[in-house]
Amino acid sequence: MKRVIAVAACLLTVVLTGCQTDATDGVVRTNEPSKGDVTSFGDAFDGLKTVGNVEYYASDQAVAEAKNQFRAENYGNAGALFFKATQLAPNDGGAWMGLAASCDRIHRFDLADRAYGRAFKLMGPSPEYYNNVGYSDLLRGKLQNARSNFLKAYELAPNDPTVANNLKLLSSSVQNIER
Repeated sequence: MKRVIAVAACLLTVVLTGCQTDATDGVVRTNEPSKGDVTSFGDAFDGLKTVGNVEYYASDQAVAEAKNQFRAENYGNAGALFFKATQLAPNDGGAWMGLAASCDRIHRFDLADRAYGRAFKLMGPSPEYYNNVGYSDLLRGKLQNARSNFLKAYELAPNDPTVANNLKLLSSSVQNIER
């Protein structure tokens, strides 16, 4: 019986010894490297961002791709990517604003209104919000509402060239009404 216990104790010692890690094996097993550790390139970890202090949002890639699609005037693709971003990060006001602008461009004003509503709750009364809503009104032919929103944007950001350009666009729309 003593012999069985001694063998079991030896086996347990061997198993537990196999589970221990050597602190000098060069492998960083935590998020934060130890002082004096170096990267695989020989650089010290000092000053490098680790996972704990990097600001990353799941929607970042979708928003970046959506903005590229929007600039390329692929508004349907942009809308789909902005929608994906809103699903990944429901509190991302910029993603909701992008979704609303994309919906405006494909004339899905019902969806744009809902997205603008959500963006307003998240971002508040910003010049970007009023400018985009004004442009939405301009696309719908609601010129008085567009002017009102553009002027609110202008009051908040009088030096913004986008707002100034939209006010010029509105004045040319009023002068050149086609029926």
